[in-house]
Amino acid sequence: MELKVKLSARNTLNGKVVELKMGQTTSHVKLDIGGGHIVTASITNEAVDELNLKVGDEAWAVIKASDVMIAKSA
Repeated sequence: MELKVKLSARNTLNGKVVELKMGQTTSHVKLDIGGGHIVTASITNEAVDELNLKVGDEAWAVIKASDVMIAKSA
Protein backbone atom coordinates (compact mmCIF):
# COMPACT_ATOMS: atom_id res chain seq x y z
CA MET A 1 0.00 0.00 0.00
CA GLU A 2 1.29 3.47 -0.86
CA LEU A 3 0.75 6.53 1.31
CA LYS A 4 -0.84 9.12 -1.01
CA VAL A 5 -0.64 12.33 0.97
CA LYS A 6 1.85 15.18 1.07
CA LEU A 7 3.67 15.65 4.36
CA SER A 8 6.45 17.88 5.58
CA ALA A 9 7.79 14.90 7.53
CA ARG A 10 10.32 12.90 5.54
CA ASN A 11 10.37 9.80 7.71
CA THR A 12 7.48 7.38 7.21
CA LEU A 13 7.51 3.70 8.10
CA ASN A 14 4.69 1.44 7.00
CA GLY A 15 3.66 -1.61 8.95
CA LYS A 16 0.86 -3.50 10.61
CA VAL A 17 -0.89 -2.61 13.87
CA VAL A 18 -0.09 -5.50 16.21
CA GLU A 19 -1.28 -4.06 19.53
CA LEU A 20 -3.61 -1.27 20.62
CA LYS A 21 -3.87 -0.37 24.32
CA MET A 22 -6.39 2.32 25.14
CA GLY A 23 -6.07 4.28 28.37
CA GLN A 24 -8.35 6.97 29.76
CA THR A 25 -7.21 9.62 27.26
CA THR A 26 -4.23 8.18 25.39
CA SER A 27 -3.68 5.00 23.40
CA HIS A 28 -0.43 3.17 22.71
CA VAL A 29 -0.28 1.78 19.20
CA LYS A 30 2.38 -0.82 18.33
CA LEU A 31 3.27 -1.03 14.66
CA ASP A 32 5.31 -3.94 13.29
CA ILE A 33 7.53 -2.42 10.59
CA GLY A 34 9.26 -5.71 9.72
CA GLY A 35 12.60 -7.23 10.50
CA GLY A 36 11.59 -7.79 14.10
CA HIS A 37 11.16 -4.04 14.70
CA ILE A 38 8.17 -2.53 16.52
CA VAL A 39 7.44 1.21 16.65
CA THR A 40 5.20 2.43 19.47
CA ALA A 41 3.22 5.66 19.23
CA SER A 42 1.18 7.42 21.90
CA ILE A 43 -1.87 9.08 20.34
CA THR A 44 -5.19 10.30 21.66
CA ASN A 45 -8.15 7.97 21.93
CA GLU A 46 -9.99 10.43 19.70
CA ALA A 47 -7.36 9.90 16.96
CA VAL A 48 -7.76 6.11 17.27
CA ASP A 49 -11.51 6.52 16.79
CA GLU A 50 -11.16 8.96 13.87
CA LEU A 51 -8.69 6.64 12.11
CA ASN A 52 -10.85 3.62 12.99
CA LEU A 53 -7.63 1.82 13.98
CA LYS A 54 -7.79 -1.90 14.68
CA VAL A 55 -5.23 -4.64 15.22
CA GLY A 56 -4.31 -6.01 11.80
CA ASP A 57 -4.67 -2.67 9.98
CA GLU A 58 -1.89 -1.43 7.74
CA ALA A 59 -0.74 2.00 8.92
CA TRP A 60 2.23 4.36 8.89
CA ALA A 61 4.43 5.78 11.59
CA VAL A 62 5.12 9.37 10.58
CA ILE A 63 8.18 10.74 12.36
CA LYS A 64 8.87 14.46 12.56
CA ALA A 65 11.59 15.66 14.88
CA SER A 66 13.35 18.99 15.03
CA ASP A 67 16.35 17.42 16.81
CA VAL A 68 17.89 13.98 16.93
CA MET A 69 20.66 13.53 19.50
CA ILE A 70 23.26 10.80 19.85
CA ALA A 71 24.90 9.94 23.19
CA LYS A 72 27.89 7.79 24.06
CA SER A 73 29.47 6.83 27.35
CA ALA A 74 32.56 8.91 28.16
